[in-house]
Amino acid sequence: MKWMCFPGNRKIPSNLEELTGIFYKYKDLISSETHQLSSDDVLKIIRPGLEQINYEVEKDKENKVKVPVIYGESGKSELTFEVDARNKSEKIVVEVEAGRAVTNYQFLKDFYEACCMDDVDYLCIAVREIYRRNQDYKKVCKFFTGMYMSNRFDIPLKGILIIGY
Repeated sequence: MKWMCFPGNRKIPSNLEELTGIFYKYKDLISSETHQLSSDDVLKIIRPGLEQINYEVEKDKENKVKVPVIYGESGKSELTFEVDARNKSEKIVVEVEAGRAVTNYQFLKDFYEACCMDDVDYLCIAVREIYRRNQDYKKVCKFFTGMYMSNRFDIPLKGILIIGY
């Protein structure tokens, strides 16, 4: 298990540190060094831990966690994005990715969507440390390191947590 929090010039907030503890708790069951689980399987394993710390967690394809993006007439939500888990009071969304995290640039879609969501301050993206001999966790961290170090983006999130499982 590894993690990196952005921006790198600030200590990890306690609410995100608590989230890393959930992944550590289940590391033997989800480690990509010994298991090749789908993202749904990883989410099922960590769900009890997330729910213990007040996360609403996707149950299945019919019971998604939706976060508003655009409101329309009478304040009705017109556009929402789906996330794997959300702690509404802490303003954190979690996305668990497996094989397509880097190959299909799913981590970028997760980042874009979180930047658009209303009332979200933090994004956690959990990716495999290793996928088909590729170091997905390192690639994702390198991307966000470059983005923050370039100082060319106005990122509307207070922080991004990348977890390598």
